[in-house]
This record gives sequence, C-alpha cells and structure tokens, in this order.
Amino acid sequence: MKFLKWFLIVLVSLVVVLAVIGFFLPKSVEVQRSIVIGSNKDSVFTSINSMQRFNEWSPWYEMDPSAKYEYSGATDGKGNKMSWDSQDPNLGKGTLEIIESQYPSMIKTELFFGDDPNPGYAVFDIEEITYSQTRVTWTFSADFGNNIIGRYMGLMMDGMIGPTYEDGLRNLKNKLEK
Repeated sequence: MKFLKWFLIVLVSLVVVLAVIGFFLPKSVEVQRSIVIGSNKDSVFTSINSMQRFNEWSPWYEMDPSAKYEYSGATDGKGNKMSWDSQDPNLGKGTLEIIESQYPSMIKTELFFGDDPNPGYAVFDIEEITYSQTRVTWTFSADFGNNIIGRYMGLMMDGMIGPTYEDGLRNLKNKLEK
C-alpha cells in the first residue's frame, strides 16, 4: 500500500512538472527547406500552384500511391483544394487548400490533418536567380497555442517534416529538370 501511494505521488508530480515545462516551450513552430531548380520561375510556379499536379512530385504520394484523392474549388491558384484518405497511418486523411497565390513568387496553403481543427500552413517562396534557375523555399508553420502536447510535438517537427520536404523539393527539381 505504501508503494502504491509513493508511486501515485511520483506519477502526479511528473505530470505536473511536464505540464509546467510545456507552458514554457515555444507555442509555434517553423520548418524550412530550400532548393535551386534548373528551370524558369513560370514552370516552377505552375507545378506548385495546382493540387491536381501536386502528386507529380509530392513525397506523400510516394508513401501511399493507393490513397484516394478528391479535388474541388478552382482548377489552380486560390481556392484549389485537395482532400485525401489513406490507410497508411503516416498519412491518414486531411485537406490541403491554396489560400493565397501571387504569381509568380508565392503560394500559401492551409493544411488540416484528420479531425484536428487547428490548421498548419505551408508557403512556397519562388525566387528567380537567373532565367533558367529558380530557388524554391518551402516553409511549414503551425501555432499550438496552449496545447501542451502540440508544443512538445513542435520540438520534433523539424526532424519529422524536414526530410520529407527535402524529398519533395528533390522530386520537384527532378521533374522540372527532365
């Protein structure tokens, strides 16, 4: 009985300490990757500005090519939306919508995973270096507010999303340089 009492005291203390630490963690996260593509900015912009073309270079499509996709809204640019449903637990289901499109320099998307009501955002900054060289910077950002679990997840976000963004940018580069 004494052991159980001490075990509960230690467990409750640990939960309290983790919660307090969680409130001091950053409430937002940003992950960024960049690549130079041997193609003009118009081709780069066109490849990114359409959800119907997203799976031509998407690193997530490679993870589960049998996922089901639906497209709605505009055919490209602002309002172009993609929904997916995958049996792969790494992909699950969600939506990705272009919420801002500034030809030929920037595309911003809003991302919802599963039933989470809090969106994440991805921005593609497209910068012409020369006529045949374009830098693409892909940035993910999320605000976890007072969600302590989200704040802890934010600590791991660069390691979770960064390599996937690198794969996607390499795929886009390979597609456009063919």
